Amino acid sequence: MHRRRFFALLGAAIFAARTLRAQQPERVPRVGVLVPFSENDQIAREGVTAFAQAMARLGWVDGRNIQIDYRFAANDPALFKTYASELVGLSPNAILASTPRSVDALRQKTHAIPIVFVLVQDPVGLGMVQSLSRPGGNITGFSGAGTALVGKWLQLLKDIAPGVTRVAVIFNPDTQPYAKFFNSAIEDAAPSFRVTIALAPVHDEAEIEKAFAVPGHEPGSGMICLPDSFTVSHRVAITAAAARHALPLIGLPELVRAGGLMSYWYDTVELHARAASYVDRILKGASPADLPVQQPTKYSLMINLKTAKALGLTVPPSMLDLADEVIE
Repeated sequence: MHRRRFFALLGAAIFAARTLRAQQPERVPRVGVLVPFSENDQIAREGVTAFAQAMARLGWVDGRNIQIDYRFAANDPALFKTYASELVGLSPNAILASTPRSVDALRQKTHAIPIVFVLVQDPVGLGMVQSLSRPGGNITGFSGAGTALVGKWLQLLKDIAPGVTRVAVIFNPDTQPYAKFFNSAIEDAAPSFRVTIALAPVHDEAEIEKAFAVPGHEPGSGMICLPDSFTVSHRVAITAAAARHALPLIGLPELVRAGGLMSYWYDTVELHARAASYVDRILKGASPADLPVQQPTKYSLMINLKTAKALGLTVPPSMLDLADEVIE
């Protein structure tokens, strides 16, 4: 009797344990996203939408079989720290980080949670990965073009505005950790195009106006705007200053759409979509240490013809033929 009672009780305990496990839902995978722009910024919306749609195509639907937590830092240093802490505190399976500032904020909070970056120009030089082929650690992602394009920028600027002999480079040293790499490469390439370079660091809109006012009084001046979340967030102020001082400006596509002259860059929205493939692989067990850093495969030339006409510039037909997008 005691033996039968023992096995009966054992069976009941096993059944209860199995029932309890069946009633407990499995933990839904969680992914964090740290964006440098404000939530209502069009660039931010396009990036996160592309990422979410790409995740859905891979079978991960937010609110159904995955939870995606978004944080928008609005280029505020304090918010980067706060939101990095919040996301790490949620113990996500992976975090998508846009731009170096997002990555740096997260690196200060975790060395374990996988981080997939986008829009980072020199991840090796910035110490985020050991190499492009073998990142090591918990970080990998989709880098930018690095300094290889600076010669092309100068060439395009001279092609569309042959009279340019001075080029000022606008950037925010606080938000562009790779600015020194770009600036050095631009200065090295300048003699080949017979131009002189002036560096114009800025921190706010008042300094943006001053950075354009000085070359605006010097004939033969042009501008290069380095890629960064600051320059994107202040694109209206930058392009308005370029228009006021009649300066040809080459920068990111977002600046061309806001009134800048031209851009030669890659599709940043498409890069967010590509990043979903690495998040998917990490969710399925891959280690970021073994996922090589990917680089852009296509670059696009964009020209604002309306701005060119306002500057009194004639765009060569050969350049128009090469352009991927022309804003009339």
